[in-house]
Amino acid sequence: MTLDHAVWSMLQEALAIYRDSPRASSWLRSHAERFTEPVRVAVAGVQGIGKSTAVNALIGDAFSPLPEFTWYRNGSTAAAQVVCGPRASEVPVTRRGSRVTVDIGQWDKIDRVVVDWPSRSLRDVVLIDTPASATPEQIFGDADAVLYLMRHLRDNDLQFLRSAHDHPIARVAAVNTVGVLARADEIGGGRIDALSSAKQISRRLRRDVQVQPLCQNVVQLAGLIAVAARTLREDEFVALRALASLGREELEDYLLSADRFVGPSFPVDLEASARQGLLDRFGLFGVRLCCALIRQGFDTTVKLTGQLVQRSGLGELRDSIAIHFVERREVLKARTALLGLDVVLRMEPRPAAFRLMADLERAVASAHDFRELRLVAALQGGRTKLPTELEAEAMRLIGAEGTTSLARLGFDYDAPADEQREVLLDALARWQGQASDPHLAHDHRRAAQIVVRSCEGMLTHLG
Repeated sequence: MTLDHAVWSMLQEALAIYRDSPRASSWLRSHAERFTEPVRVAVAGVQGIGKSTAVNALIGDAFSPLPEFTWYRNGSTAAAQVVCGPRASEVPVTRRGSRVTVDIGQWDKIDRVVVDWPSRSLRDVVLIDTPASATPEQIFGDADAVLYLMRHLRDNDLQFLRSAHDHPIARVAAVNTVGVLARADEIGGGRIDALSSAKQISRRLRRDVQVQPLCQNVVQLAGLIAVAARTLREDEFVALRALASLGREELEDYLLSADRFVGPSFPVDLEASARQGLLDRFGLFGVRLCCALIRQGFDTTVKLTGQLVQRSGLGELRDSIAIHFVERREVLKARTALLGLDVVLRMEPRPAAFRLMADLERAVASAHDFRELRLVAALQGGRTKLPTELEAEAMRLIGAEGTTSLARLGFDYDAPADEQREVLLDALARWQGQASDPHLAHDHRRAAQIVVRSCEGMLTHLG
């Protein structure tokens, strides 16, 4: 029985055991409903770090930020509701200029605002924009996974990331956090090479011994540029092309400050209000980058937006969400449900639930999905060591770079099953030899056994 099926059975058994407890039944029903939803991904970080901008970039539209937890999910039509305890009330959603506004009105206490929005980006995830006042307990309680935005690695960042692993089950399945180096365009004073510098910094953070056990990945994001790229209007492109027609050195003089850029003595026939609009949407760095790209030949809307999305880091962020969250949906949902079950079993212990508690502990300890995740964390954190060439292959085979058989086997094209099986059998024989070699260290052989089990699972899947 797969992990998600086993956990679903445990949820149903718990509902039967606690059917006479309204509080426990309500809690378990909410987790059963949550089990079938797309992955909930919260975007967290300190105030002003750019959480709402990152959410807008991922959705592909510009929403005015709200001071409450705001959930964005896929819907056939635009709609929104304010949730206060058991009550949910519809509220208007309107587009004002280039922004979408949700009018939440006046409420004494709002638990969350839920926005339904037609978007391909929301088909596999529910995005949660978190307020600055949110606690780690609230964030990790609502979400299956977290994007944590930071500018530098500070003590409060590490404290937040470590709080995700406070619970024993969470420590066993360290799978649900990706770090994001936010506002990447502001690094180094907004120099033209800021995004390249940000990429190097994110790679260093990815290798940091304090970060590796806590985050599955660290990527960079220039949120303002990403949002502007996904919502670029034709009039903005025309204005940018007019700016690009000016000589690079001459334009650079006016990009030294916002005041100079929107000032009265500007050499291009472009209204100050239009220049201010570009500044609000792109920032000085973004305007500078757009003009440079247009001069390099990216002189159509399609070409320019493609380059901006790529350079902003949005593509890498979306890939990371797909690999670490969407492809791991069953594991993430099982992890969340096990945490929810543990709460009920500890808060209301019953003799009838003793076997269920043993099943839960057994699932956490023995589920191969969790063993893979523990090995990923151990290899990343240096607690388990393998020779360099074997470590890279082990990480790939246990799903650190993607959970499909193609990703695990290292194919970058849609290889036929026969070709996959040939590569897989070769890897299986190699790792069986590692697992049975008595001359190797115990940790090495134990890691190899997990890799062997992953290979056997792929072999069963390929048939």
